[in-house]
Amino acid sequence: MRSDKSLMAPPRWAYWVMLPAAVLVWGVIAWIIDSSLLPSPAQVLATMTQEASSGELWHHLGVTLRRVLIAFVLAMTLGTLLGVWMGRSLMANALLDPLLVLFLNLPALVVIILLYVWFGLVETAAVLAVVINKVPNVAVTVREGARSLDTRLEQMAQVYNFTLGQRIAHVWTPQLFPYLMAATRGGLALIWKIVLVVELLGRSDGIGFQLHMAFQVFDVAGILAYSLAFVAVVQLIELAILQPMERRASRWRRTEFQNA
Repeated sequence: MRSDKSLMAPPRWAYWVMLPAAVLVWGVIAWIIDSSLLPSPAQVLATMTQEASSGELWHHLGVTLRRVLIAFVLAMTLGTLLGVWMGRSLMANALLDPLLVLFLNLPALVVIILLYVWFGLVETAAVLAVVINKVPNVAVTVREGARSLDTRLEQMAQVYNFTLGQRIAHVWTPQLFPYLMAATRGGLALIWKIVLVVELLGRSDGIGFQLHMAFQVFDVAGILAYSLAFVAVVQLIELAILQPMERRASRWRRTEFQNA
């Protein structure tokens, strides 16, 4: 029996080592400096609890989560379709690649400002700005996966007369899954950061708006409280959804190496 250490699951406690260590270092530095510009973890937690008790934290967190979810679904859908098309069609790739490079290098701030100028400070402009900034990243990642699809599996699908749905479910998706997971993880990290900028520049609610208000009065504890609240939600999504999906989808690889 052959084993591959890279495919062996690490112990569960390994995931929980660095975050507590970072909080401990933060607390020690805050205690040494003793400044309002670097509040301690306890002070930030107290601010977070106060905002949660008043309902402000939950309201603004829910607003930002809604924007992130809408933008994420639209960006992943459009980016995946675009990436598969460009990866499977040389003509589509030749035509669209210059535009893809253009939007990849176009600063997110420019897109946000232009859409606010053109459409006004409305919700549609806010979400559309996030989608436009994320679609090229998803398309590039998925395009590489589409280019690496196994032609032998395509031939097998043709021999057995697979329908389009069967090809997507049993031939393309398993091969594209690692690329989709990479786009998903990168997408969540990028989208919520862009959403904060969108809210800071042109919305009257959301985490970004609250960060702007806290910045006006140099409320560092408030800035950290709202930021860490959303980071905690993203961590929860990672632990409860993304990691179980990845383990389930890659289970066949571990089984293959164990049986080899």
